Amino acid sequence: MALFVLAGACLGAASGVFETTFNNYLNDTFHLTAAQRGGLEFPRELPGFLTAVLSGALFFLVETRMAALCALGVAAGMIGIATHGDAWTTMLISTIVWSAGTHLLMPLQGGIGLSLAEKGKEATLLGRLGAVSTAATIIGCGFVWLAIDRWHLGYSRIFIGGAVAAVLAAIILAAMRVPSTKTKRKPFVVRREYRLYYALCVLFGARKQVFITFGPWVLIRCFGQKPDVFAKLWIVSALIGVLLRPALGRWIDHYGERKILMTDAAMMILVCLGYGFAERLGLGANAVRLVYLCYIMDQVLFGTGMARTTYVDKIAAKREDVSPTLSLGVSLDHAVSMSIPVLGGLVWMRYGYSYVFLGAACIALLNGFAASRMRSPHR
Repeated sequence: MALFVLAGACLGAASGVFETTFNNYLNDTFHLTAAQRGGLEFPRELPGFLTAVLSGALFFLVETRMAALCALGVAAGMIGIATHGDAWTTMLISTIVWSAGTHLLMPLQGGIGLSLAEKGKEATLLGRLGAVSTAATIIGCGFVWLAIDRWHLGYSRIFIGGAVAAVLAAIILAAMRVPSTKTKRKPFVVRREYRLYYALCVLFGARKQVFITFGPWVLIRCFGQKPDVFAKLWIVSALIGVLLRPALGRWIDHYGERKILMTDAAMMILVCLGYGFAERLGLGANAVRLVYLCYIMDQVLFGTGMARTTYVDKIAAKREDVSPTLSLGVSLDHAVSMSIPVLGGLVWMRYGYSYVFLGAACIALLNGFAASRMRSPHR
């Protein structure tokens, strides 16, 4: 357990470096339009769509070894951007490599965490693990903040710093021995009984990608914010997450996934409207502060994703179904994630960014309806 926590912390730090830097790096290096930024998400999210395929191809590896390989992929992608990121083709290839490692790690971390959990307290454990990972992002964000604001480092050195953290995670994961993950995994699991989970993943993918792509773009293009601002926002989000995620895990165990995900959907509607219409509310200089608040809320609400993970654990016909089902969920999530940014970029260019977030609010409403249909009997 201690090694898994430490590996998760290293990956959290690497994520804090990449996520707070990547959008500004794209803007400063390639000067992309909103449509071009949206179009970039198609190749970037392609590995997410192929998660089930890639996971199936590596089904002969135990989960901890596969996670170590994915962490090396994260590091390789960041090193590629650091060393040859001024060329579009190299940047694109490196981003895809980073994306493959990142997306394969998503279901693997959930599956390994569930295998370590005491029955009936799965969400509580995932909440604690998530809190540690979130706390570690503060280290990554703090590094970016100091690198930009105090040390005046370039993007290359910042990405190298994130890569070092990912390599450490790979070494730790390779050293792990988790008995319940030594059985061979199924490459794919598709069951009719899991169809609501699949629908939730599709809707989450649509909602998520609007914010990952266009939330930062609003702050960069409309309000002129720099990487150190994103680092500070991530630090605030992480501090809140450290306190909230363990409680969120307990709430999921106590109140159930249905209520948590319905609440998430309602709050996301408010976030969408704040992002889309902050400039139109006559707030003056406070408009950017409202968008800051929306950005922080959006980051914090990603923690409710553990409710989908524990929902699968409850409805799974058998334990061996959990990890491959989570992998398929990531693929379905990203089937939508690849196309939504392209459409969103075109909508932004033609009608303005407010309509992008108005569409996201409609998606959040559908997500709330789907969550209301959840029934999660304990196995």
